[in-house]
Amino acid sequence: MKKTWILILTGILLIGGAPSDKTRKPIDQVGFATQPWQMDSVMDRIFSSQGKKILDSWDFNGITKSTSWKVALCPHDDYTYAGWLYPAVLRNIKASTVILIGVAHKAKKFGIEDKIVFDNYDYWQEPYGPTPISGLREKIMNKLPASTFIVSDSLHQAEHSLEALAPVLQYYNRQVRIIPVLIPTMSFTTMDGLAGSFARSITSVMQDLSLEWDRDIALVISNDAVHYGDEDWGGQNYAPYGVDSAGYLQALTHEYEIINNCLTGELTKNKIRRFTDYTVSDTNYRCYKWTWCGRYSVPFGLLTALYMEQSLRSNPVKGVLLGYGNSIMQNAIPVEDLKMGKTAGASLRHWVGYAAIGYR
Repeated sequence: MKKTWILILTGILLIGGAPSDKTRKPIDQVGFATQPWQMDSVMDRIFSSQGKKILDSWDFNGITKSTSWKVALCPHDDYTYAGWLYPAVLRNIKASTVILIGVAHKAKKFGIEDKIVFDNYDYWQEPYGPTPISGLREKIMNKLPASTFIVSDSLHQAEHSLEALAPVLQYYNRQVRIIPVLIPTMSFTTMDGLAGSFARSITSVMQDLSLEWDRDIALVISNDAVHYGDEDWGGQNYAPYGVDSAGYLQALTHEYEIINNCLTGELTKNKIRRFTDYTVSDTNYRCYKWTWCGRYSVPFGLLTALYMEQSLRSNPVKGVLLGYGNSIMQNAIPVEDLKMGKTAGASLRHWVGYAAIGYR
């Protein structure tokens, strides 16, 4: 059993593995690619079987190959299921440094909440070689109040929500640098305050170094949409509309309602709060109302973007839905011969939704 060490250093709580281990290893070697030949093959199969969907996501609102997202919302489920939605959104991330804002599925196990969670690694091991952590991480942390964040290599090493994104970003840009953060359970009020501090720290660093949003810095938010069904959810029933075909269609209608009312068009605080109202219990912010695992990462990331917009006095940030899918909506990409697979089943009684949204 691994020993957990806790060290308080200059007001920062460190919870993590051995400090000499500076490269994070992938934890999910089934759902995601870890070798270059796996990544090449997966992307080739996505393009060949679902390429039209990817191209169609460019065919509206003036989106082109040269469009550069300031912020993106991306799924983190198995490549075999989420497929085309990864390139649909991440191909337009042009920034040299990407701040990855992830779901902290295991935070409760570590007793972590109400904090921004950084890691202390120098590299993340990715299919095409180690992806470096940007030196901007420490600059941003140095400008944050010590009470707003912790550093936990243990939580980052146990979490899969960001390691889904990094290989695809590296596929498009071998020189990409990342700053991974995880967002555990927190109330909207706490989230609002932390996102404001985070945004001010980021924009202060950007101004110090004359960096541009979308060229030098971008935010990518990790999220899977609804987790639906009454089977294989740890004994929970997440199927308020039932698990027949009619219930499935009602659930999809609810998904698009959330997306259209909260996540697309001009970014506003009211919309972001509305997303929390849809997904988080009114009486206990630790509980679901509608089972999006990104119920904290999404509003935190979008609040950060909103406050960056205000600080930088940039044009209003606007979201465009590039595509929606789920684990039973489209044919799965074959990956078994690539020594990959599925980490869960997919049926009307157990499915996961995916939204790909770009913000410019």
